[in-house]
Amino acid sequence: MSTLAAKVMEPLVSATYAYFVNQILYVSLSDGREISVPINKIPWLHWLATATPAQRQNWSLEPNGFAIYWEDLDDGI
Repeated sequence: MSTLAAKVMEPLVSATYAYFVNQILYVSLSDGREISVPINKIPWLHWLATATPAQRQNWSLEPNGFAIYWEDLDDGI
C-alpha cells in the first residue's frame, strides 16, 4: 500500500518596502527579512545605478509585491 504525503506549501514571500542608501538598494520582505543589492556592481542594474535620487524614490510595488517598478525609469525588478 502506498500513501501520498501532503505537500506542504511554503508561504510566498513578497517585497513590502524599498529604499536606497547611496548605491545600495534595500528591500524589506513580508517575512521580516531585508535584502540588499549593490546596484553599481551589477551590470544589468546600470539603469538604476545612474538614476537620480528623485527617480529612485518614485517606485511602486507590483501586485502581490513580487516586483518593484520605477515609473520614471519605465523599468523594474
